[in-house]
Amino acid sequence: MKLTPDELNENWNKLIDVVIENFDGDRKNKIIVMYEHYKDRMMFAPASGTDYFHCAWPGGYVVHILNVIECALKLTELWGEQGAFNKDYSKETIVFAAMFHDLGKGGNLEKDYYIPNDSEWHRINQGKMYVENKELHYMTPTDRAIWILNQFEVKMTEVEYLSLRLADGLYEEANTGYLKNYVESRQLKSNLPLIIHQADMMATRLEKEQYMFGESPNINYPKILDPEVKKEEEEVVETIQEAVGLGKTETTVDQVLQTKHKDLFDELFGDK
Repeated sequence: MKLTPDELNENWNKLIDVVIENFDGDRKNKIIVMYEHYKDRMMFAPASGTDYFHCAWPGGYVVHILNVIECALKLTELWGEQGAFNKDYSKETIVFAAMFHDLGKGGNLEKDYYIPNDSEWHRINQGKMYVENKELHYMTPTDRAIWILNQFEVKMTEVEYLSLRLADGLYEEANTGYLKNYVESRQLKSNLPLIIHQADMMATRLEKEQYMFGESPNINYPKILDPEVKKEEEEVVETIQEAVGLGKTETTVDQVLQTKHKDLFDELFGDK
């Protein structure tokens, strides 16, 4: 996907508006200072490095964050409607955890986390549009998010910390002790970490589908997953079969092509 300069700027302003609407006082001011520091880089950052993951294009990071915030707020409503007892989080807390769960992908204070892949072969053949910046110290994006917030003295509650920390769920091995244990006292005491993880998964999947059903996926997902497209293809198959004088169920198109390839091979290399 390619966003226009106006779209990039519009999305960034939406992100700042979310800060203004949901935070106040000293914390709001420090978050805005932090975003102003990152603006020239973060506005153009991707959300991932590979085109078939999600939002692996300039501006994808901001789009992903806005999507996760929206999904988190809607999922919180759904949990409440379904009878969730634990509601120890305000809208500000929900937005905070969703907004900063991937903050580490902004890189450190001077350098980007993702940089354009200079290997044309990998871009074309493997969809690896960006690579991790080897000049950065290794940190998980979550650890770097917490470090960045610390640099700008943005404080967080315990629930906000846990929700941000566990956003990747069991995809991050370090989260196992939080999410997979059998001691009652160690079970999560808040639903919000689960909600943020679900919101991230939902947004990521929906963003991936934009690639799957977009203009240039490497696999023909519509053909595989969309019954209408599959039906149209079956009709094309039947038309081809009828054109070559075959019954609808006797021979497949692949078999027809194999026969044609064999005939061509025999014509070129067979006995004369």
